[in-house]
Amino acid sequence: MHRAEKLLEKFNFPTGDLRELPTSQQTFDDGGHYRVEIPSVEGPATMEAVIKEAKELDVTVNRVSQGSGIMLLSDAEITAMVEMGRKENIEVCLFIGPRMNFDIGASGHVNPSLGWRHAGMDQLKYALEDVYRGTELGLRSILVADEGLLHILNEAKKSGDLPNDLIIKVSALMSPPNPVTAKLFADMGGTTLNIPGDLSLDKIATFRQVIDHTIDMYVESPDNLGGFIRYYEIPELVRIASPIILKFGLRNAAGIYPSGKHLENVSITQAREKVNRAAIGLKQLKDHAYKQSLSITYK
Repeated sequence: MHRAEKLLEKFNFPTGDLRELPTSQQTFDDGGHYRVEIPSVEGPATMEAVIKEAKELDVTVNRVSQGSGIMLLSDAEITAMVEMGRKENIEVCLFIGPRMNFDIGASGHVNPSLGWRHAGMDQLKYALEDVYRGTELGLRSILVADEGLLHILNEAKKSGDLPNDLIIKVSALMSPPNPVTAKLFADMGGTTLNIPGDLSLDKIATFRQVIDHTIDMYVESPDNLGGFIRYYEIPELVRIASPIILKFGLRNAAGIYPSGKHLENVSITQAREKVNRAAIGLKQLKDHAYKQSLSITYK
């Protein structure tokens, strides 16, 4: 192991998982340690329901994300979501399509890790058109699950072909499972990185030794990502991984991708329950952070 450790040390990477769980010294720009994301907010009606439920439960939602894809929303729907986000100070993050699990091939269906990537140059070209359309309608946050697309979007930002303030969120469907991969995705243009929801605390702590980018993590994962529920660990997650966006998915939820009017009621009901789960999870954060005398700041 000595040679491997020396090599990792040479390139400024941790030489092992950090069982001492050091406190992260990093925060969001305003000094806050955590944010809240509600995923699978598939259209304006669902976003309206999230905002209403959040106000009723006194939960601050900082980001909503969507999985069906920009291509399956009309201009009016995208504009409505962007405007709601602007009014309520909520980041609206939309997925890019089409992708392999929308296509005629079989591999995107039998291999979930491939299903959200883009097959061939035509499909990659269509994905870029999705981004152009979204940004022209005011969208400034997109969800990416393909390394090639991540690279070309970063190049487009640097060249001025896409807005410099465009947030590129690395999806849970291509989660970096270690800090070296996280650095790779960050160097390729990822601005906020979704790490796997089943990493142990000592593994998560290593990320903050390598990257200063925002970390996203499901504290309740949907079934296709494991179904983990980690509410009692939220105080420690915030302490060691700040700045972190806590994602409240929903176990035992119905699959709604691709969504539309035919699934709108299901989308709304599930999104409202995610806000309720966020209220429960944040109470754990408040209660147990206080008991542990943790300095947790939300701004």
